[in-house]
Amino acid sequence: MTQYDERVELQRLKIEAETWAKTVKQIHAHSLDSIWYDDRPEDTAKGTRNVVDVEFNDGSVRRTLDNDEVIIMGIQLTGQDLVDKFVKHR
Repeated sequence: MTQYDERVELQRLKIEAETWAKTVKQIHAHSLDSIWYDDRPEDTAKGTRNVVDVEFNDGSVRRTLDNDEVIIMGIQLTGQDLVDKFVKHR
């Protein structure tokens, strides 16, 4: 029976990590011209000025523009990469 302990533990970690990854890390509401590092002229050209950035524990960011358009930025970690980041966080 103990031959599957490692597999069961890995699956348990994956499930926990997937739940953790979807948890909001921070929310940042701002104007596009208020931060020097945002170089997305296409957003400003569309008349978009205000945005809400929601950062998740997996490192991805969901940006909602003031015209209700949603952009996903960053890499959404999956599999072993996600488990590794989750284990480091714990």
